[in-house]
Amino acid sequence: MLFVHLVAIAVLQGITEFLPISSSGHLILLPLLSGWPDHGLMYDIAAHFGTLLAVVCYFRADLRQMASHWIASLSGGRSNEHSRLAWAVLCATIPVSVAGLVTHDFIAENFRSPLLIAATTIGFAIVLWFADRFGKRTRATQALTWTDIACVGFAQALALVPGTSRSGITISAALALGFTREAAARFSFLLSIPVIVLATSYESLQLIGRQGAIDWLGLSVVTIGSALSAFVCIAVFLRVLDRVGMLPFVIYRFALGGVLIWLFI
Repeated sequence: MLFVHLVAIAVLQGITEFLPISSSGHLILLPLLSGWPDHGLMYDIAAHFGTLLAVVCYFRADLRQMASHWIASLSGGRSNEHSRLAWAVLCATIPVSVAGLVTHDFIAENFRSPLLIAATTIGFAIVLWFADRFGKRTRATQALTWTDIACVGFAQALALVPGTSRSGITISAALALGFTREAAARFSFLLSIPVIVLATSYESLQLIGRQGAIDWLGLSVVTIGSALSAFVCIAVFLRVLDRVGMLPFVIYRFALGGVLIWLFI
């Protein structure tokens, strides 16, 4: 594959994984709009692995505390905000895990239409705008309840449909429940860790036994590029989120959906 193609995959995945604009939708659209061949499952796994490295690195201090207190809670230790957040992340991952196992192949074969991506891009832009506009934005992650966890978890399962955006729908759900923008984004980003681990593990199992040479250099470029771009994206997004809100992403989604309708209708 051309170097520019590899870099495009890496940067596109790194930026769109954590912005509320749908990484899967953009990766599907890349070969359609550029004329490049589909990059294939192996490069997709590498790109997702890079974003996993980025989010783990960025939240490494939080993850250390969550892991240590979660382990302590298993052995009868006192529950606190860190162990509760770890349980929240794990439990909110259950709906998308079950839905993914049941629907993965069907969605991969039938839900790749540009017009479907246009519809979900625009439709969930409206959801994001309403949640950001009318949400109370007063609650922190320490206030998470089982109802909140269930609502965000089931919302995350909708992100299996391309164009929805995993970060977009989970942030929307958290904002609608009254969480601050920072708390909603932080919880969404932490939720991405088990989801990416499960997705890449499942996709890696699909590659076992397949014939063909492995482009280790290309995979390394995609992994490193997506990790660097994702890390920068997370840092900048969390820094400017309170100032800019969700409106720029809503506008972008409407523009992208409109362009797709114009090109493919």
